Amino acid sequence: MARKNGRDISGWLVIDKPAGPTSTAVVNKVRWALNAKKAGHAGTLDPEATGVLAVAIGEATKTVPYITDALKAYRFTIRFGQATNTDDAEGEVIKTSDTRPTDDQIKQGLAGFVGDIQQVPPKFSAVKIDGQRAYKLARSGEDVELAARPLWVEELTLIDRPDADHAVLEMTCGKGGYVRAIARDLGALLGCYGHVIKLRRIWSGPFEADDGLTMEQVEEMARTADLDAYLRPLEQGLVDLPELRCTPEGAARLRNGNPGMVLASDVEYGDECWASLGGQAVAVGVYKAGEVHPSRVFVLPAKTQS
Repeated sequence: MARKNGRDISGWLVIDKPAGPTSTAVVNKVRWALNAKKAGHAGTLDPEATGVLAVAIGEATKTVPYITDALKAYRFTIRFGQATNTDDAEGEVIKTSDTRPTDDQIKQGLAGFVGDIQQVPPKFSAVKIDGQRAYKLARSGEDVELAARPLWVEELTLIDRPDADHAVLEMTCGKGGYVRAIARDLGALLGCYGHVIKLRRIWSGPFEADDGLTMEQVEEMARTADLDAYLRPLEQGLVDLPELRCTPEGAARLRNGNPGMVLASDVEYGDECWASLGGQAVAVGVYKAGEVHPSRVFVLPAKTQS
């Protein structure tokens, strides 16, 4: 999202998203509050979901894919005994069951959702079918059929069991995971149905919800230096890539889109990395024989040397 007017500032602002607004609405509010030309986010949250929404400003938008691809963790509550057409509490109840699983049955069932799994996204999701969003087709009454997609689930744990109808789980997973699909499929496996009634993303890559600003804080500090002070460096979006230092001459070449020389490193030929000068990101690219071949170049003001 970019506009002609606004400031050329770059960095990350971490938001603890409340239930209600869409992720896009949060990004628009942050962009306005910072008077920034360009902003985006690293991973959509459903409107009723809460938790970390990392908003990229300016040149940081070029690092969004690395946060999107990073591991992330969710805490969510499942309501057993009901299936809904949206797999969450916003939908219509379409099936019910009097069966309720024991804690041991839940734990045994969760084991089948860990590791490399295949997951069918919810019918009410942003997945595209022939160029159209699945949720739009589902809302129009079409029978939506979505193909299973690979998902890496690093951990899926039962955290709490408030009562027979509910279970609180935590999941750490890779890109593209749908918590609603986990609730749906676990309920089906246990023979009791299930849907999500509460969802919070507790961390995403290097960003944690508990460190995020509330939207009330963003409103209070809007268009002031106080809000600017919460901007995190663009480089935080690159923490999962190796950093290679480059020479001033190499930095100049990289900024012009050419391969630039970097200092000796144990990074292997062909690995993706980022090149820096004085700790500031210059480019992301592929390492080849002492040089970084850039795929993304960052246009940032040079840091003041003390």
